Amino acid sequence: MQLALRKSFRGPQPVLVVTRDFGARRAIGDPLSQAKIYEAQLADELVLVDLERSEESWLMLLDSVSAMANALATPLTVGGGIRRLDQVQQLLDRGADKVVLNSGALAEPALIDQVGNAYGSQCVVISIDARQDELLGWQVWGEGGQEASGRGVLIWAKEAIKRGAGEILITAIERDGSGQGLDLALTRELVAEIGVPLISSGGCGRAEHFVAGYEAGAAAVAAGTFFCQRDQNPMQCRSRIRNAGLPIRLEV
Repeated sequence: MQLALRKSFRGPQPVLVVTRDFGARRAIGDPLSQAKIYEAQLADELVLVDLERSEESWLMLLDSVSAMANALATPLTVGGGIRRLDQVQQLLDRGADKVVLNSGALAEPALIDQVGNAYGSQCVVISIDARQDELLGWQVWGEGGQEASGRGVLIWAKEAIKRGAGEILITAIERDGSGQGLDLALTRELVAEIGVPLISSGGCGRAEHFVAGYEAGAAAVAAGTFFCQRDQNPMQCRSRIRNAGLPIRLEV
């Protein structure tokens, strides 16, 4: 779930959006209402990311996390603009179960150590946004996919894990919102080299894409556009995954 700000007669309001190639945004609706629908359809976890990463949107993110934590039982993983340890505490105080670190960790890798030492590795999810370079291979991009970090994906993933990351969330930027399927080669490459759970994201357009992600070794598959804009819901998707012979719960 990705949050942006929308202007209204009541002032700026948080709105759930979907993106394409980390660029164009399309508003979907109220984040809490959508989160309730996902919970009713047995989503295992909700990942909430603030795309604006401003002082104004940070306060709205905190409010959104509080509202969701009070209304839902589904675990919340929250990120977007986290650059300091006190921000992590603010999110946890409002009900977040885990935090997502991305650009803040790229700018200051010691942030991973700080969060891991303070709250445990199970609290730290490192989000890696990747583009493939013909010469350098998969490269990490920060600041919403706008800035090249100069780091290779595998090297950065291993460093993050060594510093205390408990999970890696990988997104192939060009696949974002495409519906063309996950980048399975990237998923397999990381699964073979890292020792923590991998969440594969970016490109799910059919239930079969989830199946392929799990078969490639992903511990979890994350999707946004798939559930927001297609005639599909988590329960239907779960049934198809179970029918493919993969273990997944179908009831509360």
